[in-house]
Amino acid sequence: MTTFRAAVLQMRSGTEPEANVAAFGALVEEAVAAGAAYVQSPEMTGMVQRDRASLMARLRPEAEDPLLAEAARLSARHRIFVHVGSTAVPLADGRVANRAFLFGPDGTQISSYDKIHMFDVDLDNGESWRESRTYRPGERAVLADLDFESGKARFGFAICYDMRFPHLFREEALAGAEVLTAPAAFTRQTGEAHWHVLLRARAIENGAFVIAAAQGGTHEDGRETFGHSLILDPWGRVLAEVEGDEPGIAVAEIDTAAVAVARGKIPNLKNARPFLVGAGEGEPVTVTGAVAAER
Repeated sequence: MTTFRAAVLQMRSGTEPEANVAAFGALVEEAVAAGAAYVQSPEMTGMVQRDRASLMARLRPEAEDPLLAEAARLSARHRIFVHVGSTAVPLADGRVANRAFLFGPDGTQISSYDKIHMFDVDLDNGESWRESRTYRPGERAVLADLDFESGKARFGFAICYDMRFPHLFREEALAGAEVLTAPAAFTRQTGEAHWHVLLRARAIENGAFVIAAAQGGTHEDGRETFGHSLILDPWGRVLAEVEGDEPGIAVAEIDTAAVAVARGKIPNLKNARPFLVGAGEGEPVTVTGAVAAER
C-alpha cells in the first residue's frame, strides 16, 4: 500500500498570467503547510481568457512559461509532486494545447497530457463553447507512477470535459491506475447539475481515487465556473471538498490499499465481457467492450 497526503487548489484564474502564477504559488505554499506531498491545480491555471486573440498574445512557449517555471521551483523546494492541472501552450500549427504537467520532487517534469475531448457545446441561456476552434485535441492517454516515501501509486490523467467519457478512465484503470485526476474549469451551469455525480461515478465504476481541482467564481473574461474542488475515495465518498467557488485548498489522506478493497468487493474490472451491438435484425453487428482478462 502507498499513503500520501493530496491537496486540491481551487483558483479563480484571470487574464493576467503573472497574477495567476502568484495566486498559484501562494496556494501551493498553503498546501505544503498542510502536509501535502501531491498538489493539483485546476484546468487553465495559467490564464482564463475566452478571447482567442488576447489569449494568443499572452501565451509563451513551454520553456519560457512562468507558471511552469514556478511549478518546477516549488516542487524542488518542497520535495513534492506538483500537478499543473492544465495551461495553454502554443503549437507550431497556430493552435493551442490544453496541457497538464506533472513535476517531481527534484523539480523535473515527469509527464504531460493534452486534453483529448473538446468542449464544443450549446447550453441553456445562450451559453456556447467551441474549444476546437482554438485547441488541438490530444490523442494519447497518460499514466504516471509517482514514488512517495511509502511506495508508488499509479496516476491516470484527464482534464475537465474528459470526465464525460468514462471509457478513458476505464482504460486507465485497466492499465493499473489507482488515482484518476480530473482538474477542471467546469461551467457553473453544468457543474450545478453534474459535477459531483460525474466524479463520484468515475470513482465508483473504477474503484479508484479521483482528485479534481477546479476553477471557481466569476472570471475576468466573464465566464462563471462552479468550484467545489473534490477528492473522492474508491467507494465514491467525498474525502475533502472546497465548499463553494472561492479560492482555497482541500487536503485528504490517500491510502491506495482502499483501491484493492473496493475492487475486491465489486470486481467489475475483472468481470467485464465482450458483447455485440446490432442496429436490428439483419443488420451488421460490431464487437465492442473491453475485457480485463485479455490485458
